[in-house]
Amino acid sequence: MTTLLINGRIHSPAMPDATAMAVSDGPDAVVRWLGSDTVGRAQFPDAEVIDLDGAFVAPAFVDSHVHVTATGLSVDGLDLRGATSLDHLLRMVAEHAGRHPDGPIWGHGWDETTWPRPVPPTTADLDALLGDRPAYLARVDVHSAVASTALRRLTADLEAEPGWAAQEPLTAAAHHRVRAVARSLLTPDQLRTARLSALDLAARSGIVAVHECAGPEIGGLDDWLAVRALDHGVDVVGYWGEAVASADAARELIATTGAAGLAGDLFIDGALGSHTAWLSSPYEDASDTCGNAYLTPEAVEAHLAACTAAGVPAGFHVIGDAAVATVVDAMDRVVAQFGAPAVARCGHRLEHLEMVDADQAARLGACGVIASMQPNFDALWGGRDGMYGQRLGADRAAGLNPLALLAAKGVPLAFGSDAPVTSIEPWGTVRAAIHHRTKGSAISARAAFSAATRGAWRAAGVRDGVTGTLVPGAPASYAVWEISGGPERLEVAAPTDTVQRWSTEPGSRVPALPRLDPADPLPRCLRTVHRGRVLHE
Repeated sequence: MTTLLINGRIHSPAMPDATAMAVSDGPDAVVRWLGSDTVGRAQFPDAEVIDLDGAFVAPAFVDSHVHVTATGLSVDGLDLRGATSLDHLLRMVAEHAGRHPDGPIWGHGWDETTWPRPVPPTTADLDALLGDRPAYLARVDVHSAVASTALRRLTADLEAEPGWAAQEPLTAAAHHRVRAVARSLLTPDQLRTARLSALDLAARSGIVAVHECAGPEIGGLDDWLAVRALDHGVDVVGYWGEAVASADAARELIATTGAAGLAGDLFIDGALGSHTAWLSSPYEDASDTCGNAYLTPEAVEAHLAACTAAGVPAGFHVIGDAAVATVVDAMDRVVAQFGAPAVARCGHRLEHLEMVDADQAARLGACGVIASMQPNFDALWGGRDGMYGQRLGADRAAGLNPLALLAAKGVPLAFGSDAPVTSIEPWGTVRAAIHHRTKGSAISARAAFSAATRGAWRAAGVRDGVTGTLVPGAPASYAVWEISGGPERLEVAAPTDTVQRWSTEPGSRVPALPRLDPADPLPRCLRTVHRGRVLHE
């Protein structure tokens, strides 16, 4: 059987003016044909016909960095991203506790840098509300969290861990320990429901695959294996963040976990918001610290060399400039040992890569290292007066998340959300990339859309040349979108300072995209299909 979609706007480089698309049915469904409605009806007279009523059809999105269980816990539970002050946060916690009188409190998303009085919650604040009830409230970047006394008591020898504080949010190893205990208090049903909720959200958002960044310090092996075992429809490509020092150890860990690579959130450092990203000079608003270094330069190089020798993807979570310098220098030494082609074949990747300069970008581009980026970081925290400016000062903050620089130096880009840190909504990610807060750092709509579709497939090792596009022979993985304002809103709004321009000339054979100006409503997903299987409608 064949399904024929008509009366739409098909985003395809093969035929930019197509209004109809035919796809085969079955588990290996592919795009069979693109063209006009009349020709399609004549060529496929027995097809099931779906009238799109002018809707926009595009390749489905892929999110290159998520945490499935934590995202689902935020969807189903206490999402604190809307807290506008400490008092507001505490009211939200109290109301949630009243609605859920039993069990631990798990919350996520507070960001004190946006509050009138930028003071984070304390253990005493939670104890006053919750008494002897375990509570874990992660900061938005999930690199620190406030924990109630009841939860702290359940975590043995917590005071001996790096990152411990008597009242303030916990960081580093202390945070990892208390988070693991908090998660152990959740029931198997809660965790399974959360995982399915996260993947349902992805499907509703036009996303057909996510890159799960798992690891021993995130959810642990049991969590990753449970995520991997889900039969949902949204693909989960897993990365395991644990360092190795030999090729044999790399192969053994890949076999044990079933992960696609030893990459993702293997932490070289932390996050700027929690003052744990590793900087070469102190924070502007915390002059007594340069952040945290969780891996030595020797360990970084050993991991890269081991994975390269084993032929598997390696990678790290890396944000601060000192952390970036460490991994780029280590990559140079691994290239000298194995050669650039051998390194490039592995598909090594770096998550976040926020503080990278032109020389470092060129060195990474020369050996094919993939940058898994989150444009929403800039949308949330960029600009002179945002969190980056508070933490680093305006001059240093202006250099963060340089998307155009990386693209110009040949670094392949893959876009994701780091959900639950930012919204999983993919058009918001694309919009953030084309409206970067720093002049000269934005990329074109074409490049941004590619990084959130084809580029993210490539980052997962799918390099067949067609996946992530709508051309004959490509997998039938697409989403149908309602665009506010109708088809006339299908055009490309690209900033004048982008590296690439998206041509809208009829002869350019470049398909249009929805307008994504900051004031425009984002497209609404009507249908998500992955390899012919409907995941959302």
